Amino acid sequence: MANTSPFSSDGGTLEPALRDLTQPLIDHAEGQLFLNEAFKIIVEEVLHKGTDAEEKVCEWREPESLALLLDLQLRDTGESQGRLLQRVRNVAKYSIKTSHPHFFNQQFGGVDYHSLAGRFLTEALNTNLFTYEVAPVFVLMETEVLKALRQLVGWTDGDGIFCPGGSTSNMYAMNLARYKLFPEVKTKGLWALPRLAIFSSPGSHYSVQKGASYLGFGTDSVVLVKVDDGGRMIPEDLDAKIELAKSQGFVPLLVSCTSGTTVLGSFDPLDCIADVCDKHQLWMHVDAAWGGSVLFSKQHRHLMKGVERAKSVSWNPHKMLLAGLQCSAFLLQDTTNLLKRCNCANASYLFQQDKFYDVNLDIGDKSVQCSRKVDCLKLWLMWKAVGSTGLEHRVDKAFLHVRYLLEQMKKRDGFQLVSTQPEFVNVCFWFIPPSLRGKEGNADYQDKLAKVAPVIKERMMKEGTMMVGYQPLGDLGNFFRVTVFSPHICHKDMDFFLDEIERLGKCL
Repeated sequence: MANTSPFSSDGGTLEPALRDLTQPLIDHAEGQLFLNEAFKIIVEEVLHKGTDAEEKVCEWREPESLALLLDLQLRDTGESQGRLLQRVRNVAKYSIKTSHPHFFNQQFGGVDYHSLAGRFLTEALNTNLFTYEVAPVFVLMETEVLKALRQLVGWTDGDGIFCPGGSTSNMYAMNLARYKLFPEVKTKGLWALPRLAIFSSPGSHYSVQKGASYLGFGTDSVVLVKVDDGGRMIPEDLDAKIELAKSQGFVPLLVSCTSGTTVLGSFDPLDCIADVCDKHQLWMHVDAAWGGSVLFSKQHRHLMKGVERAKSVSWNPHKMLLAGLQCSAFLLQDTTNLLKRCNCANASYLFQQDKFYDVNLDIGDKSVQCSRKVDCLKLWLMWKAVGSTGLEHRVDKAFLHVRYLLEQMKKRDGFQLVSTQPEFVNVCFWFIPPSLRGKEGNADYQDKLAKVAPVIKERMMKEGTMMVGYQPLGDLGNFFRVTVFSPHICHKDMDFFLDEIERLGKCL
């Protein structure tokens, strides 16, 4: 009978290079040469051109044209180094330059070079943050960074973990709150539980709805609490909604507050909400993914007054602090090892209890992941470089930029603010082209106004001059939302922003 073992000694039909075990398959010298040349392209295209206000934010191509240009198909044979380097250049050239001073599209942007160095180092080291034996530096570093973030919240002790995004952090909170109240859910599942209710506002992040679906609560279990004219949750309505849920047979579980809503940048009144949570013994979670960085600022941290009364907090330093995607912390006030008890599976091939070091340093069982990227280094290195004072200055400067932008908008015709006094660095507005001014009473005015932002957005993208987001909200038609926070921008960039909106929209 023929030997079909993959380890048979005859070598089979393997190519000579594969049969020669005296030489490595990958040539390090050749690989490092390619890396050096690729890095030069990255620096030129992304970090030089990509941050130059005179260059384009994007080189727009339609999907079919872009796919053809990039030649995305994968083949059996490899390509030359020269061809590969051109592919690196094309990827950089046709990607959106999120570090550009005219990229206002999202709640991330800009570049911190110390953080970027940390990101490069993380990729080069390519380790997994689950045990001390494979990530000793980063186990200790993550512990220290999480401790510093908790202290800013106002906790002297606690727990936490870096997560792959704020959505995951919010889901961690929902899952932990359920396990805390009903620990049997871990073994018996949902059938053993009563109907649970989660309370949030219409302006909360959509991950609350997604989390309710993903974790088995069901989206019908999410109760939306009324907000005031500024988009802030109304504590009195929260109290009433909790009482109503109880009367309908629900068990109220968690209130997800928001510090810095995605669109308006609103901050829920945490102290008053905490009073309601204490009254009904609910888990209070604060989604501060966007607004959490105000905690660095003595001038603006009052926006999160009462955050220390929360059970958990989500915070994304990759947003306002420019730590780089992704850098998302989930912080806990708990000191009973709740996070590990909820998520652990005690895999004996990873978390052996007879190791030669303190096994409490093996933090991987706190996570629902096995493979977990190192996200603490980029924040740690940036924080080391500029200090808490430097990060405070970034936050304060962003508010000053917003003040300038608002002043300039009020001096120009056609700019109508959604809120005349934004709480945060979100500036929401309509641009009213000359053809619509003075026609607010017309029956079709709102429909026509709602079409302005999408057309201007299309024009700026195709010309590549800048990027800014737009959206409807409730009964409000499409309006622009510009987030102003990058430490690289100046008044000249904001003047350009306003000029460009006018230029692209004046003929509509």
